[in-house]
Amino acid sequence: MIPATQLRRGMVIKKDGELFSVFSAQHKTPGNLRGFVQAKLRNLKNGSMIDHRYRSVDMVEKVSLEEHEMEYLYKDGTDYHFMNTETYEQIHLNEAILGESVLFLTPNIRIKVEFYDGSPIGIDLPATVDMEVMETEPGLRSATASNVSKPAKMETGLIVQVPPFIDTGERIRIDTQEGKYLERVR
Repeated sequence: MIPATQLRRGMVIKKDGELFSVFSAQHKTPGNLRGFVQAKLRNLKNGSMIDHRYRSVDMVEKVSLEEHEMEYLYKDGTDYHFMNTETYEQIHLNEAILGESVLFLTPNIRIKVEFYDGSPIGIDLPATVDMEVMETEPGLRSATASNVSKPAKMETGLIVQVPPFIDTGERIRIDTQEGKYLERVR
């Protein structure tokens, strides 16, 4: 059990007998009222999102998860297939469970898959991923890094705002937490 004030994005907690992933948590202390934590939680069973308010003194049951390094193999309909890099055992996870993480999955990427009671419940992406730009407006030769950006469609369908000097076919590094362009990869 942990205090509600220690809730962080990505944690898995148990609430009303079900598992929830913390999507966001904000500690608020309004004026002369007592502080509280406003949390947005994703149900790991059905993928639905709920908002819940915890008092600062409330205790939350944090779930400990088993993690295994796995390699993303391929997509089949709404299922994404992964292989354990040690045992070569294969599993699949549904698109509803993975949520927006699917936009960062490129073939052969190594990720951590989280297990609870022997069943896979989610993934932990690396901090950054490298992807190829599939579609964007033509680059400008004289463009230098500035606050101007343009949309670029990546190989997974993810849309990222990139600087004007990035062209179709180039590889760029993307922050998986915020989905933002970081740098060009050579």
